[in-house]
Amino acid sequence: MELTKEMWEKYGYVTASSYRTKALKSLDGETKIPSQIARDTGLKPNHISKTLSELKAQELIECINPEARKGRLYRHTDKGKILSESIGDSSQDS
Repeated sequence: MELTKEMWEKYGYVTASSYRTKALKSLDGETKIPSQIARDTGLKPNHISKTLSELKAQELIECINPEARKGRLYRHTDKGKILSESIGDSSQDS
């Protein structure tokens, strides 16, 4: 799938940070809580919290239960899914 200019900008933003890339890829087809993402990526929970906020601000992920104080669930938005698939495709080309 060909990315739009906006999506190429988001692609650059995400891939400029290994934390953002790992967190986005960790959600591939799944809904997870931050501690699961931290465990899957090997990143510290405080880094995951900041990274999830950054990805959410870019509208690449969403929290499906924002009212929860613990156990917040995150998943890709449509844009996030497309971008994650694009990152996966390009990393295989390298």
